[in-house]
Amino acid sequence: MSQATSHETIKIDTDKVKIILATDCGSTTTKAVFIELIDGVYRQTQRGEAPTTVEQPFADVTIGAVNAITEVGELADRKLVDDNGRIIQPATDTEGCDIYISTSSAGGGLQMMVAGVIAEMTAASAKRAALGAGAIVMDVISSNDKRRPHEQIQRIRELRPDMILLSGGTDGGTTEKVVELAELIAPARPQPRFGSEYEMPIIYAGNSAARDQVGDVLDEGWIDLEMVDNLRPVLERENLGPARDKIHDVFLEHVMAHAPGYDRLMEWTDAPIMPTPGAVGDILQQIAKDQDINVVGVDIGGATTDVFSVFDKTFNRTVSANLGMSYSISNVCAEATMASVLRWVHFDMNERELRNRVKNKMIRPTTIPQSHEALVFEQAVAREALRLAYQQHKEFATTLKGVQQQRTVGDTFSQQVGGQTIVDNMALNLLVASGGVLSHAPCMEQTAMMLVDAFEPEGVTKLAKDSIFMMPHLGVLAAVHPKAAMEVFDRDCLVYLGTNVSAKGIGKPGKKCFSWELQGDGIQASGEMNFGDLELIRMGQDQTATITCDPARGFDLGAGPGKKMTAEVRGGSVGLILDGRGRPLALPEEREACKAAIGAWVKELELYPKVDETIAATV
Repeated sequence: MSQATSHETIKIDTDKVKIILATDCGSTTTKAVFIELIDGVYRQTQRGEAPTTVEQPFADVTIGAVNAITEVGELADRKLVDDNGRIIQPATDTEGCDIYISTSSAGGGLQMMVAGVIAEMTAASAKRAALGAGAIVMDVISSNDKRRPHEQIQRIRELRPDMILLSGGTDGGTTEKVVELAELIAPARPQPRFGSEYEMPIIYAGNSAARDQVGDVLDEGWIDLEMVDNLRPVLERENLGPARDKIHDVFLEHVMAHAPGYDRLMEWTDAPIMPTPGAVGDILQQIAKDQDINVVGVDIGGATTDVFSVFDKTFNRTVSANLGMSYSISNVCAEATMASVLRWVHFDMNERELRNRVKNKMIRPTTIPQSHEALVFEQAVAREALRLAYQQHKEFATTLKGVQQQRTVGDTFSQQVGGQTIVDNMALNLLVASGGVLSHAPCMEQTAMMLVDAFEPEGVTKLAKDSIFMMPHLGVLAAVHPKAAMEVFDRDCLVYLGTNVSAKGIGKPGKKCFSWELQGDGIQASGEMNFGDLELIRMGQDQTATITCDPARGFDLGAGPGKKMTAEVRGGSVGLILDGRGRPLALPEEREACKAAIGAWVKELELYPKVDETIAATV
């Protein structure tokens, strides 16, 4: 089936779809999942994986994809690939599938350079558009980035992006500055990653009045210039959709078409191949829309950490390029400081030994912790990596800067200025985790506490993890068959860990934080949380209850400071976590007191039972 551009609606008779096949071609592994219609409901039933074959000596991504699909076929006892190595479509009773879709981050994913006139305004909007489309932003060039023109030209020349997004100016505004930006790109003549015959795609999404002049400046044989609507037509509003759609189209037409084997893979798929992070963003937006909730998702990898958020229907994505658990682990320790990492450890550790452990992890990035001590240390590093990545995300996900506001004297103390973060932990409904250290933690309690300690959710927040990193598949599937995507997402993709109930505010240790009462589904309990306490109440998957919390003066659980709050809570593999440690979360500064506090929380949550037994045995 031929490829459609990413923003075209894919027309498939969804009523007849029974078998869906999806692959995600990652940098090292190609993963395949198999989805079937069982008793009227779509379920993910099998999965397989194989090494990605985009690099030499194979240099053909379809080999890895077919290997992963063949494994899935064997597990499902169904022939999915014919003797010519092609996927069998449509499905019959014994072979083939009805829909085949794929995402890709092989070969380093989509790498872009963006440019805008003012760093905090149009350049920031252009960066948001590129990140939202799933790209890695290599650099942001702007008129006020404090680099001289020759330094900017040198920088552009050094980069080897897959494409460039150029923006600047509001519609009808001045054209001079945006034309100057175009004049930096033309002489720099950046070389694309894929070969000298490849034309550099440049997407212009700036002031519509400057189109002709920009077109004249960039009228070069090595440039393929595309023009779309201005991504910041007026200061008060962003219009990122057309730029994001065009990035996806160019990704398919230029980048993918030049990557080894992708031309064949594109012919096989029933929906456009999407960059993996772009697909994750799409499914999170779909969930936020369908359930009318605010969502934060995180994917922590070896080198980078992606954070996605949807607050009040506004989507943002950031990539923290130097925060990860293997290649970037030393950056995390340097940025957070070793003292901040060690505060999460509830027993003494030899700092010199830890530094050696960090270096070993950088040299051998695929190793996993071999001792309890190593596991506790790795999870302490993860807390700091996630905390820093979320902090960066909050600083990026802001209201638009540069917007003029009409203010009266009465507004002086109440009205917020532009550039405020839109991330509101009290309004957060669902926090989703994925990535090795979170997904492969030996027990779910550890995953839940890494999320709570790093993100510090406030009020009532559901916690979940992506079971087998299926969100990218479902992001693409949502464009073709939204019903199937949502059913699989809810039943098989997410593993609910439970619900976190946290009070915002600061108090004195041992003094009352809030009292609570829980009722429903075979549960009836009540109690009181003091400041600094943490308590776990076991509630099974799909078990629900109503909690009523009465906070002490100065504490807020969502209804306002000191006001009683009632909410529905859901159980999960961990249960209900009642958190009276206050927000912002502050650990005791004195080491022995900190160790004792962390030790008490670890014991309450039963995070490392074997570690504690080992320590007890050696004392």
